[in-house]
Amino acid sequence: MPMATDKKNDKERSVEERLQNLFQLQTYLSKIDAIKIQRGELPNEVKDLEDEIIRYQTRIQKHKEEIENLKAFVVKKKGEIEERNEKIARYNEQIENVRNNREFAFLEKEKEFEGLEIELAEKNIREAKEKQEQKAAEIVKAEEGLADNSHILEEKKRELEDIVNETRLEEENIRGKVKELEAKIDDYTLAAFKRIRKNARNGLGIVTVQREACGGCFNRIPPQRRLEIKMHKKVIVCEYCGRIMVDGALVGVDQPEPEVPVKPKRKLSRVAKDKD
Repeated sequence: MPMATDKKNDKERSVEERLQNLFQLQTYLSKIDAIKIQRGELPNEVKDLEDEIIRYQTRIQKHKEEIENLKAFVVKKKGEIEERNEKIARYNEQIENVRNNREFAFLEKEKEFEGLEIELAEKNIREAKEKQEQKAAEIVKAEEGLADNSHILEEKKRELEDIVNETRLEEENIRGKVKELEAKIDDYTLAAFKRIRKNARNGLGIVTVQREACGGCFNRIPPQRRLEIKMHKKVIVCEYCGRIMVDGALVGVDQPEPEVPVKPKRKLSRVAKDKD
């Protein structure tokens, strides 16, 4: 019989220890959350600026590649014009030695075709050069945006680094305690706590009972449920928000006494007053 009692006490003590460890873990994690809040939106701003700089760099590189392709296209078209001019020159030589009108008409038609192709190539060259100018202007604009964002990024990084340096030692110390404490909690309970904390808006995975209500969502807890929480025999979660609930006395948190409604004083009748 004493052995069974010891096992029961060990089980209850295990639940109490788990709840105490979880609450202490939550305390440490809340301090880390507070440090992150102190940094504000700076980490996100730095990340957004870094992404924007990558977009500018990619855009500039793309424009430069397009300009090189346009230059190669112009060179190709100029080569075609030279070849067609050479053909026209040969046709002119051949025209001087034609023997009939049929050969003359054929050569003139070939010259006309080559001339039209030259005009088309020259048009292509003009359009390609205009596109080069447009791309060059876009590169200048993108480089200005890149320079502005790079300057702002350096300022934000310095600002973030200053804040991080101020809190680094404190955060590292807390994270060390978190690691030690997590090692004392079983994997199943720890995983459940982390899942609850992740889904909680304020990052609280375990809360105390406050004024007969859940300290996370503030919904009222039935009397039987409150009694079970005070007994510390099992881990109990709020049926509304899913947070683990713990008795404040177990984790050393003073709980305010529930407010007792004050009954209004009965007014004395005039007869009673007259008797007085």
